[in-house]
Amino acid sequence: MRAHIVLPDELVEKVDSLVGKRKRSCFIEQAVTEKLRKEALLEALNHTAGALSSEEHPEWETREKVANWVTESRQEKEGLRGLESG
Repeated sequence: MRAHIVLPDELVEKVDSLVGKRKRSCFIEQAVTEKLRKEALLEALNHTAGALSSEEHPEWETREKVANWVTESRQEKEGLRGLESG
């Protein structure tokens, strides 16, 4: 689908100097796709914020506890991989 959009000259010049005039549409398509993905992720994060309480998951109360939880989870996963290959 074609769409007429208006962009500042300076912005178009920067895109053209980076990717060239012939690849302008592809670059803008990728940029819009990335922005939409980020917006969808932010919407999902905002929608689910507070869904997990620290009472239910004390291992996620602080950054340190989260880091420990991640480390332990990875070690458990690596241990399981070792059992599968052995």
